[in-house]
Amino acid sequence: MRLEDFDYPLPEESIAQHPCRMRDHARMMIVNRTTGDVIHDVFSNLPDYLKKGDTLVVNDSKVISARLIGKKETGGFIEVLLLSKKYEDTLHCPTWEALLRPARRVRTGTRIFFEGNCEAIITSRTSDKKWLITFMAKTEFNHFLNQFGHAPLPPYIKRKQDDTGRDNDIDRYQTVYARMPGSVAAPTAGLHFSHHVLGVLEGNGIHIAPVTLHVGYGTFLPIATDHVEKHRMEEEVFEIGKDTADMINNAHHVIAVGTTSTRVIESAADGKGKVKPLSSHTDLFIYPGYHFKRVNSLLTNFHLPRSSLFLLVCAFAGKDIIQKAYRQAIDNRYRFYSYGDCMLIL
Repeated sequence: MRLEDFDYPLPEESIAQHPCRMRDHARMMIVNRTTGDVIHDVFSNLPDYLKKGDTLVVNDSKVISARLIGKKETGGFIEVLLLSKKYEDTLHCPTWEALLRPARRVRTGTRIFFEGNCEAIITSRTSDKKWLITFMAKTEFNHFLNQFGHAPLPPYIKRKQDDTGRDNDIDRYQTVYARMPGSVAAPTAGLHFSHHVLGVLEGNGIHIAPVTLHVGYGTFLPIATDHVEKHRMEEEVFEIGKDTADMINNAHHVIAVGTTSTRVIESAADGKGKVKPLSSHTDLFIYPGYHFKRVNSLLTNFHLPRSSLFLLVCAFAGKDIIQKAYRQAIDNRYRFYSYGDCMLIL
């Protein structure tokens, strides 16, 4: 299967640079994957499309303020994107794997200085793009991140982040039900939920079942192979508890909120579709030809062409239906990517 078959043209103006003014006012396209029929609606009407007894599976991972702006000893600015914490020494100085930008003149031993009297030293290089950095903060490191870190917005959101924008992004690049810190990118399909919509769903007898998948560096990685089958996903940590597993197993209809929830469910399901409680890692790569074991419907945003996320959606609904739906989304001026609108595939 050639990657070029999963490309599509997208006008730059279709890429959302800011979140919708109100979370649940985003537009929502409803796609019937059997007939290919399309309905245009708004997200606040999501409860109209679900039935009593349905189970909605959400990813409750919380995005950390993983983007830091510092200065090198030479005075030049450098951006640090934290990926994963590796260890912490006896002095409570944590070492993180991170991406650096610009990284061309960075060397082992380079010192970086941040606001809040925090400094760091680059201790080693782990790959062409990744480095290990040890931080020495005057306060507890998580407190430092909360005070001075920025939301790790994806690179296609191109705008200056002043102090006001920082506060808004930290709030809006986060789901209202996020509770388990660990992601460096948001599970964006969940950004549309408000407490009001969740209340309506629960009042209608819809079960809300949380899982956790910490979105990692792999979400940024483009597929670099010409043939889809040769791509390998980076592992991500996930957890699905007993109560959630029971809700999924007893549900007549399971709706996954986003590709991350989908991958958790499918990673934890056996060949008969029964889900078991599990804490593990997954590198599950879902592309056309994959047989879904438990997910019946999918709520998702509009994704990058040639991306693993776009391939998953094509696997779920069929490439022809999804490409047709994306063309309609562009023609109808839907907003794309993380801060954009969404699609409910039934």
